[in-house]
Amino acid sequence: MKIAVSGIGIVSCLGIGMEANRAAISRQESGIVPKSRFLSAPSAFPVGEVPFCNADLALRAGLGERCLYSRTALLGILAVQEALADSGEGKDLRTGLVSGTSVGGMDRTEVFYADYLSDPAHGRLRDVAMHDCAASTLAIARHCGIEGYTTTISTACSSAANAILAAARLIRCGIADRVVAGGTDVLSLFTLGGFGSLMILDKKPCRPFDADRAGLNLGEGAGYIVLQREDTLQKEPYAYFAGGENANDAYHQTASSATGEGCYKAMHDTLRKAGVAASQIDYVNAHGTGTLNNDLSESRALCRLFGDKVPPFSSTKGFTGHTLAAAGGIEAVFSVEALRRGVIYPNLNFFRPMEETGLVPVTESREAPLRYVLSNSLGFGGNCTALLFSKN
Repeated sequence: MKIAVSGIGIVSCLGIGMEANRAAISRQESGIVPKSRFLSAPSAFPVGEVPFCNADLALRAGLGERCLYSRTALLGILAVQEALADSGEGKDLRTGLVSGTSVGGMDRTEVFYADYLSDPAHGRLRDVAMHDCAASTLAIARHCGIEGYTTTISTACSSAANAILAAARLIRCGIADRVVAGGTDVLSLFTLGGFGSLMILDKKPCRPFDADRAGLNLGEGAGYIVLQREDTLQKEPYAYFAGGENANDAYHQTASSATGEGCYKAMHDTLRKAGVAASQIDYVNAHGTGTLNNDLSESRALCRLFGDKVPPFSSTKGFTGHTLAAAGGIEAVFSVEALRRGVIYPNLNFFRPMEETGLVPVTESREAPLRYVLSNSLGFGGNCTALLFSKN
């Protein structure tokens, strides 16, 4: 059974919708800003923040400006609305939703506790009603009219990629005809504090795969693709889902193994099960966060798999920041768009290759005939996923 990608939807710090994101990338214009406008307390680190407040997002989503949905849900709704509209009419199709998130409704919970901790008699409980990760998924399904199988996945930064794997299984098992899959996550003081405690936040724009990289920039956003049985298509698809695998190196709670075991196994098994040779990969949209550990680990995995013939690769996190659970969804959208338009994205802020591998990512946008694109998502706990998209 062939599974097609019939629609895409995205929200990031580059803008709302694929057109805004495409235009910013074509200008090599990052959406990372020196500090947040909307967090309830100041942060000393650059962030990839969606440049609209919750009230504006709610209005754009067709909700009232007094809507109390979490920001996570609002970003997800906007991206899913675009993906479904792009996919086309599907009233006779069994449509499901698999959504990944890690922050959940933390942005609203922080509002509650700011009041509650000052006075236990204060704080509105409705601000914590969407704290649970599944709450954003249910809000998205409800508002976007999705009535089929609906579930939530939370596996740290590989959540959205794993949601796409789960969606493909639902279609292959005959549970759904099409599934909207991806993820949504937002900036919060909780995540900034957590990554700050790990000492992996950069005070400058991140520099993926650079020898002088110093950490990541957190971002927020949502990215979803519509996977659909080929025989139910009503339009020419963007691409096809050729396969994907999840692996775990079981090395550390947060760090990747020095050899990139999980990343290597995810990529290797994806290609093996898809029947695609490493030499056939035309572009790798790498996880590439900009941290010392991640980029070296992923680079070594690339060298293990491809030898001295590593295909063109780049990280798009210099544009969006690291959007946590949404990263795999946003980068799946970018990968599908790369196939559709025959373009390889630039890796911003790269100046000098790391001595250990000598790998050099693509630094200028270039056109290229693409048939296979591999997209990596690596999560805490060694939860690593690779997705493979093909032209036909």
